[in-house]
Amino acid sequence: MPERTVVVTRPRAQADSLARAIASLGRRAVVLPLLDIAPLDDTSALQAALARLPSYALVAFVSPNAVDAVFAHLAAWPAGVPVAVVGEGSRLALARHGVTSDNTTIHCPPDPANSDSEHLLASLDLASMRGKRVLIVRGESGRELMADTFRAAGALVELVAAYRRSVPRLDPALAAQLAVLLAQPNDWIITSSEALRGLASLVRELDPVDGPARLREQHLIVPHTRIAETARALACNRITLTGSGDARLLAAIQSQE
Repeated sequence: MPERTVVVTRPRAQADSLARAIASLGRRAVVLPLLDIAPLDDTSALQAALARLPSYALVAFVSPNAVDAVFAHLAAWPAGVPVAVVGEGSRLALARHGVTSDNTTIHCPPDPANSDSEHLLASLDLASMRGKRVLIVRGESGRELMADTFRAAGALVELVAAYRRSVPRLDPALAAQLAVLLAQPNDWIITSSEALRGLASLVRELDPVDGPARLREQHLIVPHTRIAETARALACNRITLTGSGDARLLAAIQSQE
C-alpha cells in the first residue's frame, strides 16, 4: 500500500511552513487549504478600532489570521495594551509582528492541550473587566461565546471583523485532488471546525454516495477538543487529539510511522 500522505488543511498563509516541517520528517505533505482567507472590501471599521487601541483594557484575537490582518494596518502594538489569544498559533503570529511576553501582557489558556475560548475565558479575571472596554478581533462571523461571556461579566465589548473566510468552491482541480486523497486512508491535519464541516460538504458534493464513507476512513489529527467533537458528529472516529502548537502536531505525525 502506498505511504499515507499528510494533508495540511490550514489556510495557505499558515500551511506551507508546517508542510515543510512534515517533509523534513520524511513524510509526503500536501497542502489543501479548506478555508480561503481574504481581506475585507471595507476596512473602515477595523481601522477605526485600531485607532482606539490604547482605550481597550484587553484585545482578544480569535486566530492567527486575525493577528495578521490587524498588522496589515498597524506598524506596532501600543505599549500597555494587554492581548488575549486562544492558541499557540496566534501567539506565534504575534511574535512575528514583534509582540511577545517580554513587551506585552499576553493571556492564553494555561494548558496547550486545551487551547480554546472556553479555557482562555476560565483563565482570565473576568470580574476585573467590569466597566472596561474589550475588543474582539475575528473574521466576519464566528462564535459568540467570548463576547457573551465578557458582556455577562460587565465588560463593554466591541467586535470587529478583520478578514473574510470561506470554503473553497469545488472546481475541477479541487475535485481531482480530493478524489485522489480520498482513494486511500491518509493523515489529515484539521485545525478548524469550520474547515472540517467545509470538507464534509465538499466530499458530499464530490461523491454523494461513497464520499462520506471515504471521509470516515481518514485519520484526522486535531489540536482542539471542539474539533474532535465536530469530527465525531460527522461520524469520523479515527481521531488523534494533540493539543495546540505545531510541535504537538508533528509529534502525532511521527507516531503514525
